[in-house]
Amino acid sequence: MTSSVQGSPMKALIVEDMAVHALIISTILRKFHYEITVAENGNEAVQLFLEGKKFDIIFCDKDMPVMSGLEAIEKIRALGESHVKIVGISADDNAQEAFMSAGANVFLPKPMKFDVVGPMIQEVINKKNNTMV
Repeated sequence: MTSSVQGSPMKALIVEDMAVHALIISTILRKFHYEITVAENGNEAVQLFLEGKKFDIIFCDKDMPVMSGLEAIEKIRALGESHVKIVGISADDNAQEAFMSAGANVFLPKPMKFDVVGPMIQEVINKKNNTMV
């Protein structure tokens, strides 16, 4: 079962090159019944948007091969995707400023904690529910 707003499932994109980290985020998102797509680098994420895919929330790692998360966020925002909530994630505690400059809405250090991520995910669901009424 997926979370839905007016019949439309909530969609999440995880941009992460480390499978174990993507699995952790997926596990959290599944608790909220999100439809999940995983991209292994920033280029794959940008391509999804170029193909017309839409997401409600993106969890994006910083350092990845092919295209960094920061570059991907800049390109996604440049495509006019201002509605999607982008969460920058990194083990680098100094990454917050870089993520915010690139266009992320919020930064979370790894490892992510459910008690921090859960309310953020619920907020996106609530916001979409309120705008669709």
